[in-house]
Amino acid sequence: MLFLNFEEGNLKPEYWKRIDSITKEKVLLKADSPDLKKHLKDAECLLLKLGMGADKAMIDSMPRLKYIGMYGTGFGRIDAAYAAKKGITVCNIAGYATEGVAEFVFSILLENLREITRAKIQAQAGKYSESGYTGTEIKGKNFGVIGLGRIGGRVAELAKAFGANVAYWSHKRKNTGIKYMEVETLLKTSDIISLHMSFNPKTKEFLDAKRIAMIKPGAIVINTAPMELVDVAALEKRLKKGDITFILDHSDELDPSVAKRLSKCTNCILYPPIGYTTLEATNAKQDIFVSNIENFLSGKPTNKVN
Repeated sequence: MLFLNFEEGNLKPEYWKRIDSITKEKVLLKADSPDLKKHLKDAECLLLKLGMGADKAMIDSMPRLKYIGMYGTGFGRIDAAYAAKKGITVCNIAGYATEGVAEFVFSILLENLREITRAKIQAQAGKYSESGYTGTEIKGKNFGVIGLGRIGGRVAELAKAFGANVAYWSHKRKNTGIKYMEVETLLKTSDIISLHMSFNPKTKEFLDAKRIAMIKPGAIVINTAPMELVDVAALEKRLKKGDITFILDHSDELDPSVAKRLSKCTNCILYPPIGYTTLEATNAKQDIFVSNIENFLSGKPTNKVN
């Protein structure tokens, strides 16, 4: 088994023990290791950290490959269709962080609307006046959700609980009490937009220049999904107008030069990818990841995406 970009600390000892019990050899390598080619030739299982991928060239360089396991939900950087043609199973981890990410959306939204960090720093400095604070409430706002999967659906539920007017757009209409809206209308009318789509070739730059231009002035856009969904050049152009706020948490996957440019925009707020790092989600993630491998080896693959 070849683990790319993994470190021992990524899994608890109990999970490494389970892995050791089902493999003859376990190799942990950095993606830029000079020994990579040698191990690709021999590996039957390829395990990838979130953000890693496997294109046709990599798959073709692994003649013994039977299984690709993603340590996360997003698998858009894996050519899963090509893997299927070669009889290779691809599995991801679905549903482990629904609550964590959905709650994180509202954590960063409330931080922005209520200036919580500024208030905390001010109080720590011994200044206790509320003068100068004009927070905004979620209740009554138009709240648009793009992508109504597990996380998007939960975000919509929480937004309704806050009293927002919730609408969604998704590739497929859902049997739900939430109002469906065409994406262009949603962008033009929403005060708050939360993006929850998986990344794949069809969704690349879903928020293109045309759609970014449609976003309602004054809107807050939250993206806890991969930034490949966004035309970054068009986003930068809109941010420079100063009439929207964009909040993201996949900063670790951005090219450092792009992250630096975005961070210079005061209306673009970057977070590390901490939405899924709750204790509950971390335990579930590790268990599902190892269970996927065990189940594949027993002939009953789980969370298969191809």
